[in-house]
Amino acid sequence: MSDKRSDYISWDEYFMGVAMLSGMRSKDPNTQVGACIVSEDNKILSMGYNGFPKGCSDDEFPWCREGNPYDNKYFYVTHSELNAILNYRGGSLEGAKIYVSLFPCNECAKAIIQAGIRTVVYSSDKYADSDSTRASKRMLDAAGVRYYQYSHTNRKIELEL
Repeated sequence: MSDKRSDYISWDEYFMGVAMLSGMRSKDPNTQVGACIVSEDNKILSMGYNGFPKGCSDDEFPWCREGNPYDNKYFYVTHSELNAILNYRGGSLEGAKIYVSLFPCNECAKAIIQAGIRTVVYSSDKYADSDSTRASKRMLDAAGVRYYQYSHTNRKIELEL
């Protein structure tokens, strides 16, 4: 009997990789965020990335970040976490885990909590000092949702497509 391979990727590497790959679908010229929701038994339930809602053309709606709120992206873009939650058609997400490339904002934290997701694994927390992220952590803590930062292995994974 031969020994199994030892250099396979961990579950965290796998699911964070799927989240990051999903983020590459985003048309946002500044920030590409991806999310992957996983069941308690490590099955992918849903994925999402930041973009405009169905029917709202990414050629006609604004991608800019400055100026009048009506004319920038913030009123229109759906974040990756909310997209992943809304894309799920299988019933309850109770007890699930979400992998996301950027720590969830306060609006996404509300959706995560309401959906019953129990764990958030995030890659970047670059807005940690913002009111939105601080509020997010306050709500996640109060609701008993566990969160932790993904431990980068610095393993390079390449795909030829």
